[in-house]
Amino acid sequence: MKKILLPIDFSETSDNAFVYALEMAKIFKAELVLLHTFELPIVDSQSLPLNYAMIYETIELTNFDHFKEKMPKLHTIAEQRNLSHIAMSHILMDGDLVYNIKKVVKQENIDFVVMGTKGAEGWLDSFLGTNTGSVISDVSVPVLSVPIGAKFSKFENIAFTTRFRKKDIEALVKVVLMAKKLHAKVKCLHVKTSDSDVNTDTINRWKSHFEDEENLQFFIIPSDEVNETIEDFLVTQDIDLLAMLTYKRNFFVELFTNTTTQKLSYHLKTPILAFHE
Repeated sequence: MKKILLPIDFSETSDNAFVYALEMAKIFKAELVLLHTFELPIVDSQSLPLNYAMIYETIELTNFDHFKEKMPKLHTIAEQRNLSHIAMSHILMDGDLVYNIKKVVKQENIDFVVMGTKGAEGWLDSFLGTNTGSVISDVSVPVLSVPIGAKFSKFENIAFTTRFRKKDIEALVKVVLMAKKLHAKVKCLHVKTSDSDVNTDTINRWKSHFEDEENLQFFIIPSDEVNETIEDFLVTQDIDLLAMLTYKRNFFVELFTNTTTQKLSYHLKTPILAFHE
């Protein structure tokens, strides 16, 4: 991991994600690329017969000045965490956020994206909406979604849910490698339902494949209540990070809309690491 991209809007949510991005950059000795986007208006030449170039230039300068005014706040956050040595570059772009993220990921050879998501009721909407949800679906690199309720601390336990599909193996390998850098344990969870087609031989092959990984544990829990079982697992195993492939995106809808208030407040503090299928 050499370059981490963080879209910023200087909100509390963005600042919180900035802390995670800084800490990840420290651990992986990576450069942090900060992206700030803004929208240019559509000008009607008949109702507003002015010099278009002058209008757009004024808007761009205003956004650039705003960007310069807000950056010292981020530098202060970095200094407070003794991370001012982290290499940072800045990109200011007009246009759609998701489009620009995809463009920067390609042009800058980004390895990892960190995004802040809103808290309370807006967190689910933000995660599944046009921003985070679209980035997770469209970007080929891993995306770490950081809810505003999350407070950075050492990652000790990472959960990875699987149905033991072949395409899960590559993602699990990445999670295990990341966990080694974080000095964390990976807890691979499979909820075995009564109609599951996963047999014991498949499970044993996976265990054999990863038998040399001391920081990896497999948990096979029989239950037809998949979401509830995963929820309980996150709580009882003190999970700090939930990792999974993007084909499980529908899982988030059920997970975060069918929970008690107490469990929902817990999930709002759990960052989600999504790998592109």
